[in-house]
Amino acid sequence: MDMGSDIDRAMFFEHARKTAEATYNKNPLDADNLTRWGGALIELSQFQRPAESQIMLSEAVSKLEEALEVNPKKHDTMWCLGNALTTHGFVTPDEELARPYFQKAAIYFQQAAEEDPTNELYMKSLEVSSKAPELHAEIHRGQLMGDPSSFNPTKAPTKKNETSDFAYDVMGWICLAVGIVVWVGFAKNNMPPQPPM
Repeated sequence: MDMGSDIDRAMFFEHARKTAEATYNKNPLDADNLTRWGGALIELSQFQRPAESQIMLSEAVSKLEEALEVNPKKHDTMWCLGNALTTHGFVTPDEELARPYFQKAAIYFQQAAEEDPTNELYMKSLEVSSKAPELHAEIHRGQLMGDPSSFNPTKAPTKKNETSDFAYDVMGWICLAVGIVVWVGFAKNNMPPQPPM
């Protein structure tokens, strides 16, 4: 992705975050708004250093949990919360500290899938969440983070690397879906009024 589109994305999600914060000040019991706010924070966390990302993800988890207090059956919020926890796990270098994030994420993905069993994204997220601890270990061992000592251009791709590529593809689609959910929610909130008839 080029630098310009990253800046555009960051600006879009920062605007979404500020809009959600302003809406929250007017109506703190709007579960849709809290979900948009959490989704925007998840997206913005990708532009931060790991320590700042963890703080932003903790805030996203807080907003999404607050949304579930307002509407406990809101499956898109459960799914976003699973994404926030999964992302938090991946930016946590210590495997033992990351594991509870992955476990909680799997619970929320399961709940989302139970609330809307026809949603393929929820099912795929649940399936991939079981592979998150293994992928985390690979990433933080340097096998996927560009560690020169683990890179061998003459070595043929292994089944493990193909699995990792698949997991990265799915996580990318999950991040894209979170962005779309936030964007659609933001667009719904800012629709122009109907013209008089």
